[in-house]
Amino acid sequence: MSGDTLATPFTPDRLVSILRAEGVRVVEYGSWRTHNRNHKGAFGPINGVMVHHTVSSGTDASVRLCYDGYADLPGPLCHGVIAKDGTVYLISSGRANHAGGGDPGVLAAVVDERSLPATHKHEGSAGAADGNSHFYGFECVNLGDGKDPWPAAQLDAIERVSAAICRAYGWSAASVIGHKEWSDWKSDPKGFAMADMRARIGRRLGSKPTNPTPPAKQYEPFPGVAWFKKNPRSPVVTAMGRRLVAVGCSAYSQGPGPQWTESDRQSYARWQRHLGHSGDDADGWPGAASWAALKVPKV
Repeated sequence: MSGDTLATPFTPDRLVSILRAEGVRVVEYGSWRTHNRNHKGAFGPINGVMVHHTVSSGTDASVRLCYDGYADLPGPLCHGVIAKDGTVYLISSGRANHAGGGDPGVLAAVVDERSLPATHKHEGSAGAADGNSHFYGFECVNLGDGKDPWPAAQLDAIERVSAAICRAYGWSAASVIGHKEWSDWKSDPKGFAMADMRARIGRRLGSKPTNPTPPAKQYEPFPGVAWFKKNPRSPVVTAMGRRLVAVGCSAYSQGPGPQWTESDRQSYARWQRHLGHSGDDADGWPGAASWAALKVPKV
């Protein structure tokens, strides 16, 4: 049963290790190892895994949203983002704003690994339990409208991530729930049944991990054109410049550095023209498609 009240959170290294051992393609995003909300409350004991959908589209934008959060809900908004291609972007290894308040009856059922009761609680309701303390949370890129597809690779990653955590703690698939099973305000994940997902996880837990895949190459997600127009100073700019030099698009009089300059913009314009763009599409301001093609290494 998952009722080990002493189940402590994984160290960052341990979390990466168990996910990769289960065949998950992991990308370590930003400062995920120290990016958390631990100053707002406890993280642990851990009792389960919670699955969400992002109500967003696009990997880069969804990952950045979950990392940064927004005015009313600061990030991190989960521990990992599961993209449609099955890649898992780790966002935090500590407390995250993903679960909010929920039904203590549901928490008790998760601890005992028994059938879930209907939830009658939500964030702010009297007697609600603090889900951010007790669950690892994974946001899955999906619009949440019941029409946006759930690719096989994404569902497989949800299964593997959940199984990896359950396996490491010695839990059954009953320790994995959807956000809508925790809070009566929520509808996520929408588009597949959590009962079916738990059945998949249970089958996986019945055998040794299979088909482990090598870690995905780690590239910087697109920071957004507005970021560049603020004249940033960042190692990301240096990494971008080095890639522009490597692909033969340098307009630098000296080596690229961390400060965004006109030389960076001119070099990037050469890259855009190299890709076949012209006019406003080759103005030197990075766009999502050209950035993805450049493959700037993670810094």
